[in-house]
Amino acid sequence: MPDPTTFSPAVRRFLTAPLRFAVIATSGADGTPHQAVVWYALDDEGILINSLVGRRWPADLQLDPRVALTVVDPDIEAERYVTVQAEAAVAATGDRAVRDIQDLARRYGGDPRRFEGLERISFRLAPRSLTVHGEID
Repeated sequence: MPDPTTFSPAVRRFLTAPLRFAVIATSGADGTPHQAVVWYALDDEGILINSLVGRRWPADLQLDPRVALTVVDPDIEAERYVTVQAEAAVAATGDRAVRDIQDLARRYGGDPRRFEGLERISFRLAPRSLTVHGEID
């Protein structure tokens, strides 16, 4: 099982490149798949994602923590991408989760103030497997 600290330098560069979005896939209580586009951040603890409380995918993760996250290189369309199969755990709620989404907003060029006062939840993804499609450098 990959540890985010053991991702190759090329994978780390790919995942930390600016303005790359991720698509996550979760499963509902009845097994129905759900996908959503999310902001994310990679650090030595794993991958951080954040949502407004009440959306479907956070509820899915609280019932079944298995998640797939795919990041596509927007310059080469679907010829280069990285998919991480992971297990999600709640990392923060309340003020800490708001600070997480504000940090993500800064990473993606958004306005951190628009998230003030919202009920947010952060998840930390612990990678279980990694797939690289195409050449990344």
